[in-house]
Amino acid sequence: MRGTKPHLIEDVEAITDAAAPHWFSEEAVEEWNRVMPILTERRILTVADLGSLENYCVAMGAVRQMEDHLQVHGHVMDVDGTFKRNPAVGIQSDAMTRARLLAAELGLTPVSRSRPVIRDDDDDDSLLD
Repeated sequence: MRGTKPHLIEDVEAITDAAAPHWFSEEAVEEWNRVMPILTERRILTVADLGSLENYCVAMGAVRQMEDHLQVHGHVMDVDGTFKRNPAVGIQSDAMTRARLLAAELGLTPVSRSRPVIRDDDDDDSLLD
């Protein structure tokens, strides 16, 4: 794609500040506090997006909680003399997948930020003109 980058249309109903939900884990609150300034600066987050943001933060919180657990207890467990995978490995993997998908929806990944964005109709530079 050549030329200037398309201009991001800011939503007039964009959320400029919101506190993390009271029911979040400590790790989910940390993620909320990390990404909320990024999303509010872009002025693209609306009330309709809060569910996705909450789910993203909960998933990232679970990833961190499971990592803490795995660092203490290991990835494998001895169950009656047989080594078995720690269930936290699967929980963490599922949470990582959910977090990655939601991060892309929220524009929190390098690939999602590099995708073409919505253009303002006044700035349409059609190649066919």
